[in-house]
Amino acid sequence: MKTFVCAFLVGLLCLLPSQAKHSPPEVQVYSRFPGEVGKTNTLICHVTGFHPPEISIELLRNSRAMAGANQTDLAFEENWHYHLTKHVAFTPQKGEAFACSVTHMGTPRIYFWEADM
Repeated sequence: MKTFVCAFLVGLLCLLPSQAKHSPPEVQVYSRFPGEVGKTNTLICHVTGFHPPEISIELLRNSRAMAGANQTDLAFEENWHYHLTKHVAFTPQKGEAFACSVTHMGTPRIYFWEADM
């Protein structure tokens, strides 16, 4: 029910005239703790400042979607720009690459996690 109400409100807001125009997302990919091989951590992709709210976020391990990821509800700021955060538990191993794939308005971009390992 909460998801339905949120989606309904977002839909209504999209119908209202606003001062926001197409704005690409700003993306940060980071981990909760410093990256260490073999240590459990949380991979986080924080996406902000985008409009309209049509967006898809995937967390990737070696270019494949990671299972079990959780995403916050879509939220907006005073200027009608939106933000979302997606996160997943992971245990990095040597040679693996982790990234966040963000598709906004049909345009995909990949942002890599820069581990301090």
